[in-house]
Amino acid sequence: MDIFNCPSCNSLFVMTKFRDVCDACYKEEEAKYDKVYAYIRKKINRTASMMQVVKDTGVEEILIIKFVKTGKLRISQFPNLGIPCEKCGTQIKSGRLCDNCGDSLRADLQAFEDEERRLTDNLGNDKKNTYYMKDNQEG
Repeated sequence: MDIFNCPSCNSLFVMTKFRDVCDACYKEEEAKYDKVYAYIRKKINRTASMMQVVKDTGVEEILIIKFVKTGKLRISQFPNLGIPCEKCGTQIKSGRLCDNCGDSLRADLQAFEDEERRLTDNLGNDKKNTYYMKDNQEG
């Protein structure tokens, strides 16, 4: 059992895998969730953008993003809601990175692995050459 300070109000609480804020803040978040959900459930608001939802409900964008990331709000039902890519901020429907940032990260990782493989191969060749030269000097 781990005790933490609530990131919203700084009071002590026991963190669980289901709650990352204290009971009082959790109840406040739930009330804000109900407000957002009631707003976007209305047919006229289903295509609202994130900024429209924030403006019309008064609920912070970061909290709405939390609702999306935790699965409380399903973006598939609300096509203009999205979450920001963690690298560039572009609106995405799922995951943590947009396609461009994901591709860039994969390319960087591949380049790193290729360079590491090249260095390892060169080190192996240097050892072989050292043994070869040593054998020729003795013979």
